[in-house]
Amino acid sequence: MLQLKIVSPEKVEFEGKVESVKVPGSQGMFEILTNHAPIISTLQSGVVEYDGRQLAVTGGFVTVQKNEVSLCVEKG
Repeated sequence: MLQLKIVSPEKVEFEGKVESVKVPGSQGMFEILTNHAPIISTLQSGVVEYDGRQLAVTGGFVTVQKNEVSLCVEKG
């Protein structure tokens, strides 16, 4: 399981445990699963998908470390 936190300038959009997260990285869409290697990536406009939910974003960044995923996003 991953601990996911999604924050926008307005509020905390989501915080909780998820199986996976798909994000629109600057080099294309990629999926984060349990035990993913540490990474920091910028996000482009697209959709963040997690446990059957979707969140449209216009940009931001994602960090992954020790099964903790943090997204700082801008919503359109």
